[in-house]
Amino acid sequence: MAQLRFVTAGLDDPLAQPLLTELAAEYAQRYGSSPAKALAWLTSSPASQFAPPDGGMLIGVVDARAVTGGAFCRRDADTAELKRVWTHREHRRRGYATALVAELEAEIKTRGYRNVYLVTGDRQPEAEELYRAAGYTRLLEPLPSTGPVLPIAFRKELS
Repeated sequence: MAQLRFVTAGLDDPLAQPLLTELAAEYAQRYGSSPAKALAWLTSSPASQFAPPDGGMLIGVVDARAVTGGAFCRRDADTAELKRVWTHREHRRRGYATALVAELEAEIKTRGYRNVYLVTGDRQPEAEELYRAAGYTRLLEPLPSTGPVLPIAFRKELS
């Protein structure tokens, strides 16, 4: 079995594009949009937001193919925010997302952050499960919502 390895990338890196495209298609299906609109939203932040020194992006590669990926950016001086965490549908249930989150947290910690924050949607139960299993605490305060989608926030203090 091929081994998962992580490489740094930018949001605009060709290696990230297949994952972002699939993530956009899944968001469109789950939340009632078009893949083009979802992709435009996913890529609307400047790539510099997810670049050192305050941010970063990691892509998990198996046999030269991107299978998982995620990014982080600065939320405040002590907190990084996870974004764009995704595993390709053909590579799920293999522990890649768990490994990705651990690798992102390690990178976040080396950048001097002490906490991680993230928001997911109520139509992504597998994401909720992943973050709970990784030690994240669901925040109880409701987040603003402009439609039928309920955003759910999580937080974790890094040790």
